[in-house]
Amino acid sequence: MGKTFLTTKRTSFLTGLLMLTLSLSSTALAADPFREKAARDIGEHTEDAFTTVFLMGNYNGAREPLKLAETKEGDEPLAHALRASLAYTEEDWETIKVYALKTLQAADKLKATDPVRGNLYLAVGHFLDGAYRYEKEGAVSAIQKLQLVFKHFDAAEDVDPKDPELNLIKGYVDLLLAVNLPFSSPDQAIARFKANASPNYLVNRGIAVAYRDLKKYDKALASVNKALDIAPNNPEHYYLKGQILRKIGKKNQDIAILEAALKNFGKAIDKEAQLPTFIVKPLKREMRQTKEKIAEIKAANAAI
Repeated sequence: MGKTFLTTKRTSFLTGLLMLTLSLSSTALAADPFREKAARDIGEHTEDAFTTVFLMGNYNGAREPLKLAETKEGDEPLAHALRASLAYTEEDWETIKVYALKTLQAADKLKATDPVRGNLYLAVGHFLDGAYRYEKEGAVSAIQKLQLVFKHFDAAEDVDPKDPELNLIKGYVDLLLAVNLPFSSPDQAIARFKANASPNYLVNRGIAVAYRDLKKYDKALASVNKALDIAPNNPEHYYLKGQILRKIGKKNQDIAILEAALKNFGKAIDKEAQLPTFIVKPLKREMRQTKEKIAEIKAANAAI
């Protein structure tokens, strides 16, 4: 398991741990981020934490609702999974270990009444524990955990293969594997996202990442724009759009497109205070590299 995230490799990892956010459409139970039909009551504080992190891109702001979720919604495995994943952004390995276990305990309890979500978060809990073991014990121990991850994914899929929460999470896991394993492709993630996953803005974000990695930049740009249409306040969406524009601009040696990339990077950096350091650091590096590329193209044009 690599240290990856969505707009960077490390971003893919964190999203692979969670793959979770809130739908902007109305639901039978407002606290279910994923389903309009057969909604589950996931909990208002857990929902609040989701909104803060994934709709607004404000990691620091999620701490208070997560404290409330742990106290008042302790049987919800998603709250513990989110807490562990935020600890990952800080490389707080012992906290990851604690909340991976809490995720597993809550998921095991939930399995009796909701086998889809119970097995789903058993998979997520083992994934989190695998991240801890990878850091502390190496790849062999993590691979053993990965076997349990897929065992519980399969069990959840046997119950309801079209469940939107399951397909969102498995789609991001497909992306993670495509980044880290040879002979894997993001195509499977795209198909899963398009078929059954929800909510739409996180689906479109995942599709944008997949097309970016496939070097299908026009399709990637269209998908990230859809994500921005629904969630325009999340700075990570501007970061991702900037990355895609930068790749197009470099490929075409196009100063205007590179300047558009810089503009989107700037919108992301305007909200630097709410982003973790591991996102801000590569964002600033890519901004600098984009400026350098623009200067390089201008110098080459002047020399002609």
